[in-house]
Amino acid sequence: MAGLILSAPSSGAGKTTLTLGLLRALRRAGQPVRSAKSGPDYIDPQFHAAAAGAPCVNLDAWAMPPERLRHLAAGPEPLIIEGAMGLFDGAPPDGKGSTADLARTLGLPVVLIVDAKAMSQSVAALVAGFAGHDPAVRIAGVILNRTGSARHASLLTRALAPLGLPVLGAVPRSAELARPSRHLGLVQAGEMPDLDAFLDRTAEVIAAHVDLSQLRALMGPLPQAARPVSATGHPPRRIAVARDAAFSFLYPHHLADWTEQRAEVAFFSPLADDPVPQADEVFLPGGYPELHAARLASNHTFMQSLKSAAQDTDIYGECGGYMVLGETLIDAEGTRHPMAGLLGLTTSFANRKLHLGYRHLRDRQTGTAHRGHEFHYATTLDAQGDALFEATDAEGTPLAPMGLRAGRVRGSFAHIIHTP
Repeated sequence: MAGLILSAPSSGAGKTTLTLGLLRALRRAGQPVRSAKSGPDYIDPQFHAAAAGAPCVNLDAWAMPPERLRHLAAGPEPLIIEGAMGLFDGAPPDGKGSTADLARTLGLPVVLIVDAKAMSQSVAALVAGFAGHDPAVRIAGVILNRTGSARHASLLTRALAPLGLPVLGAVPRSAELARPSRHLGLVQAGEMPDLDAFLDRTAEVIAAHVDLSQLRALMGPLPQAARPVSATGHPPRRIAVARDAAFSFLYPHHLADWTEQRAEVAFFSPLADDPVPQADEVFLPGGYPELHAARLASNHTFMQSLKSAAQDTDIYGECGGYMVLGETLIDAEGTRHPMAGLLGLTTSFANRKLHLGYRHLRDRQTGTAHRGHEFHYATTLDAQGDALFEATDAEGTPLAPMGLRAGRVRGSFAHIIHTP
């Protein structure tokens, strides 16, 4: 039970690519390894799972209590955690939920990934600042990324020598390590037909330029795991979950909670025009329904079965699932697509606007509190009906009520991470 955290001074330093390369390189070397992602993220964990050959969990130090984090981090294989944004970047005002916050909670060492493409001796000042900023966050080593040449790597390494921190490697710039992206981030793992080849190439680069043995030696012990802590309360006996390229944003810890609590999970594909299975509850996760809106609108078996299920079954939609429960979804080209019509909602991607941040949520009917996050570019053109949640941001600033409720159908743009 050992682990470490890969972080960086800022976003864009190459954390995800290096993490994937390390996971696949360790796996190819015969070392079983697990992974986790700090914070709210659906896309990177899919790549982690493909690279490591094992599920990736989310560890969110803003939304989850310490005992929940320790339970999810526990396991017999070494754990590599990819940080989010810069090491100390978290929710305002105090950075709660940052990768550094997670490092303090789990007591794990941090390996700092430095994008060195536009610096030389200044790297020492940068690393020294991060290493000395918080005594409770231990920087155990450095990986230099996007170095320009062997001479450049040597110059950087010599500049860092007085700090006494091991330089685990210097990874050269490589255009072939870039991945395609879209408006919510990277293209999903299942959409890359050459994913395994990409992961193998990345692993070869990492194995050639990073000391894997030294990296393993830097791992610190994981804290003792607390008894399992549910993040979802008591699940229904049978839950039908949409899962395909349009509905793929499901946190693994929710699925694990349902399984541990002996709920039966029935997956179905709206894109394949599957009927909604018989269940006590139907869950439509987020994803990219706007990219498949025409197909979803024409899938009559799915749509009619969803409407029928709403008569006597609880239905909940998050973000993309919420939009599909509405009346109309307008895509980026301005084309209107009729959706299920179970909520009085019209959403549009024709004029995109980013909505981003952690959310405190309270169900206006039951009083149940949740912690979640919002991340989407959709614009709400019309929302008619009873609001689902009272909401505040991470600092407690009141926001407009979120989501809608109509009969047994509920939904909102918020992704729920944890329910205390």
